[in-house]
Amino acid sequence: MRRAIYPGSFDPPHNGHLDVLRRAARLFDEVIVAVALNEQKAALFTVEERVAMLTECTRDLTNIRVASFHGLLVEFAREQGAIALIRGLRAVSDFEFELQMSLMNRKLIPTIETVFLTPIEQSTYLSSRIVKEIALLGGAVSDFVPACVAVALKAKLQSSAPRQP
Repeated sequence: MRRAIYPGSFDPPHNGHLDVLRRAARLFDEVIVAVALNEQKAALFTVEERVAMLTECTRDLTNIRVASFHGLLVEFAREQGAIALIRGLRAVSDFEFELQMSLMNRKLIPTIETVFLTPIEQSTYLSSRIVKEIALLGGAVSDFVPACVAVALKAKLQSSAPRQP
């Protein structure tokens, strides 16, 4: 079985992520969406919330599994029996960082390949950070995220909004 890992923080997942994931699902027998637990990043959503959103967003894809992981990505990939890591590239600036990571991952575990996929043109400007910023400032995000994520963003931001006197 050709299994790949699509890792990320997915805080929150957006349409660019899902585009890359859907195309990766056509290339591999199984794709594991690996939600990273990174204590160095201040996440808006918990790992469990991100896993739940991604599970909801991918319920129509039979060869997708969503899991969380902590630690080295290549170790998680080896434990899962993956042969490849999927990474999305939006711009040249992404490439430099992703190339360094892929070379280091290859040094750590030479049998795991990195596959780069570019998003559809409509998603090249999307990032989780931008989506969060739009939502925090009261903008509509429904064109950028699946409906379940838009609902979760609204609920999260309402529950964490400071109370006005």
